[in-house]
Formats: sequence, structure tokens, C-alpha cells
Amino acid sequence: MRRQRLALGTTHRRLKYEQRIRIWLAVLALPTIFCAGLLVYKQSGSVAIAIVTILGLAIAWAIVAVYFFEQLTRPLQTLANVVSALREDDFSFRARGARRGDSLGDLALEINALAGTLQGQRTAAHDALTLVERVMTSMQSPVLAFDDAGYLRLLNPAAEAALHLQRNHSLGRSATDLDLTTLLHAEDEGLYSNLNPEPGTAPVSIRWSVRRTIFRLQGVPHTLLVLSDIAAALREEERLAWQRLIRVLSHEINNSLTPIKSIAGSLRTRLPSLSSTTTGIEADLHRGLAVIEERAAALNRFLQAYQQLTRLPAPQLQLLSLELLLEQVVHLETRLSVELQPGPPIRLLADPDQLQQLLINLLRNAVEAALSAEHAAVPQVVITWSATATQAILHIRDNGLGLMNPANLFVPFYTTKPEGSGIGLVLAQQIATAHKGSVTLFNNSDTPGCTAELRLPIDERS
Repeated sequence: MRRQRLALGTTHRRLKYEQRIRIWLAVLALPTIFCAGLLVYKQSGSVAIAIVTILGLAIAWAIVAVYFFEQLTRPLQTLANVVSALREDDFSFRARGARRGDSLGDLALEINALAGTLQGQRTAAHDALTLVERVMTSMQSPVLAFDDAGYLRLLNPAAEAALHLQRNHSLGRSATDLDLTTLLHAEDEGLYSNLNPEPGTAPVSIRWSVRRTIFRLQGVPHTLLVLSDIAAALREEERLAWQRLIRVLSHEINNSLTPIKSIAGSLRTRLPSLSSTTTGIEADLHRGLAVIEERAAALNRFLQAYQQLTRLPAPQLQLLSLELLLEQVVHLETRLSVELQPGPPIRLLADPDQLQQLLINLLRNAVEAALSAEHAAVPQVVITWSATATQAILHIRDNGLGLMNPANLFVPFYTTKPEGSGIGLVLAQQIATAHKGSVTLFNNSDTPGCTAELRLPIDERS
């Protein structure tokens, strides 16, 4: 909207306000001084006396005019200073001595009230901005904002970690330079995928749901993008679905196993005791009932193992050292000498029991894979770890045969081991997810075998 300018007066002169006042004072004074000099001349008949009178009156009038001019312009200069301070966002100046009933007093009081209003609005805006910055910093969802020209203007820490950006080098650069053109042009509630570009990590595609909106900053339209990790939500839904399935299966199968085992045991006790002379049908009945009872007990133990997935408690978080935890886990493995390479000191806020169980499962899988590989001259498992600004990254690398069907790794009941139960990796993933981390397995690119990658958030106080 075009701003309207209000005229300060009807005059079309281009002289300054002070010059116009001085001219008006001079114009008003000249007739009076001239008339007074003319009267003195008529009475005295002396030109000199008339000139002295005129000069005296002019000097007196000048002194009065200066005082009058100062009284007229000083309040206006004070109000101009107050308005100038307001324009510079300095709300500490106020016009004093103003009162209602005169024009300058009303103007001064209105400017003071405007200053108070602006000061309150500035305080509220500053508090709101501080709140927004803290919310943005603490948000787990990545948030970005681009201006109308496609340059990045806003970036929160979650977006830095998710998109592998650095605030100092990314703000002010275009979406093309940052390889975010696809994200910038994603539709509202659309999908955006990006690969993990960090070297030595699993090339996993992460899917994000994009919410976009337009806002104005200093009159310039900006695009605000908020990302949500779909994969995390899908993993949680999948975990809940498997838990419900396992509960139903356990309940139904146990309802059948219990009477089967009980009836088999009762029937076996009614048969004559088995001896060396027992032959024929009685011996077959003994063996058959024993097999039924044994398999029912084994199936019950099998179900009890899977019920761990539905009874995983919430983690009891405490500060712990990643290096000390790894040393404890490595000492528990006696089948193979695991190489633990040194890394940076990292403190985690985690449940030590659950995290130890997670590492035991991953290390057990790596050792069994290395020992079962016939082509490997020397079975080898190496553990390394590193850290980013927000995450600890742990790698357990083996030289086994590698992954044959990586799509089903985290599916309950799925296993490639003859005596496996198919819950080790699923349990590890659930523990990592409960700690706001992730577990990924991928084949090595340069050597045989695979690498298990564990990502966990670093404690902010470390």
C-alpha cells in the first residue's frame, strides 16, 4: 500500500521552517521600528537621535526574537530527538514537562505514548524471537527456510545433521550449490529422499515428508520447509505390528502347547516303566510321548525368546563411556580375538544393560560370520568408532561371506543360521531406536564381509 504524505502547511516556499520564522519576525518588527524612529525624528528634529532610536529598538527586538525563537524551536528539537531515537530502536528517551491543553504538550504526550507502545512491542517481539530460536534449536525435525531467490536463510541443528550441512558455510548459499533443489521444489506433504554421503557409512536412502509454507521477512517472501522422518515412523509401526502378532501367536500357541505337554506327560506316566526288556508298542509309545513332550517344551522356549521383543522395558538412561563399554563386550567374546581400534572419547546417555546386549548381538553375528567363512585365511573382526557433532558412529567389521538377503535382516523369525531364532538383529534395532539411534548392516565395498553400523546420539554435556 502506498504511503500518504500529509502537508505541513499551505505554503509553497522552499525556505526552512526556522528561516520562515525569522523572516516573519523581521517583517513584523520593521514597521514598528520605522514608525518609532519617525516619531522620534518629528519630536526631536534630529536624524542622529532617530537613527540611535531605530538601532536600539532593533537590538532589543533581536534579543526578544532570539528568546522567542528559542522558546518556539527547542520543544520541536526535543521531539525530533525523541523520534530519531525511536527510529534507531532506542526507547529510553522521553519528552518531559508535557501536559494536556496545548498543542506541543499534546504532541509530546502522544510521542511518549508511541514510544511506550513501541518499546512493549519490541520486548514482545524479542521474547517471541528468542522462544522461536529455542524451539528451532530443540526441534528434532529438520527446518530450513529459503528466500525468494532460492538462497538458504535459516537452518536448525537437526537440519545440519540430517542434510550434512554446516551453518557457517551453508547460510547465504543457493539451493543449487547445496544440492537441495529437489527439496526446495518439493510439494507440500510430498516426499524427499537423500543418501547418507559420509564416507565409510551405509549408503541408505532416508525418506522425509515435507511440509512447506510461505512467510514474509522484511517484506520478502520466504519458503519454510519442515521435514519429518517417515522411516522412523514406519519402523515404529512395524515394531508395534510385530509385537501384536507375537502376542497373538504366543497366546494361541501356548494355549495348545500347555495341554499337549500335560497330556503327553500324563500318558507317559500311565505306561509301564521303560526297561531293557520293553519292546514293541510300549517302547514306541514311550519314545513318541517323550518326543511330543520335548518338542512342546522346546517350542515354548522358542516363544519365550520371541516374547523379549514385546517386553523390552524403557531404557534407564545414565552417563557411560563408549570405550569402557566396548572393552567389556569384547572381553565376553572368547571364540575370536576381536580387534578394538582406539577412537575419540565419547560419553553416551544410555541404558548400559540394553546397550551391552545390543553390542553383544552385533558382535556375536560378526564373529560367527567370520568363523563360518571358508575363504577367509584368518577370521577377523574389527571394531572402530568415530564422532560427529551430534552422533557417535560405531562400526563392527568382519571378513565373512557378507549379506545374502539384506532386505530381511530386521524381519522377526528370519534367520540364515541353522540354530538361529531370528530375534538378535530385531532386538538390537529396537534397543537402538529406543535410544534415538539406528542400526544398519551393509556389505564391505573393498573386502569380503560386512559392516554393522550403530549410530547413537552423543550426550550434550560431553
